[in-house]
Amino acid sequence: MNTEEKETQEINNENTPENTEATTDKAPETPEDKIKELNDKYLRLYSEFDNFRKRTIKEKSELYNSATSDVFKLFLPVLDDFDRAAKSVKEAQDIKSLKEGVELIRHKLIHTLKQKGLEEMDAKGKEFNGDLHEAITEIPAPSDKLKGKIVDVVEKGYTLDGKIIRYAKVVVGK
Repeated sequence: MNTEEKETQEINNENTPENTEATTDKAPETPEDKIKELNDKYLRLYSEFDNFRKRTIKEKSELYNSATSDVFKLFLPVLDDFDRAAKSVKEAQDIKSLKEGVELIRHKLIHTLKQKGLEEMDAKGKEFNGDLHEAITEIPAPSDKLKGKIVDVVEKGYTLDGKIIRYAKVVVGK
């Protein structure tokens, strides 16, 4: 007997009914057993998904709270400056130094906001665009070149990382 014949013989011996029954200790499954098994799998999968959903909601909430606290931490130095300015207003004799202090605080606030991606829209003198601007009113244009353009900005518009978060409220020349 060559090696091929020996291998074929071994394979045939393994697949005899005596050997297959010995390797599988289970009795043949009934439809009820199969239903119980599938129901158990379904319940486990459902529980696993529900736990995943709850964990995801919790992580999302924690991420939001963390981001919010980071933003507030950025504004604390500006708030401290305003507190010092409010205290010095009561004691100050020199109006010029108060104006300079308030302007410095304003500049610090703007710088902090820009670091986080906030940009002010430049609207005055530009063509009115309904996607960027909100027209409050129309007035007769002071000159022909201002017809259809923004004559005045009532409230500045802002973008955050390129996305509009507040539309500019403007007066348009007609």
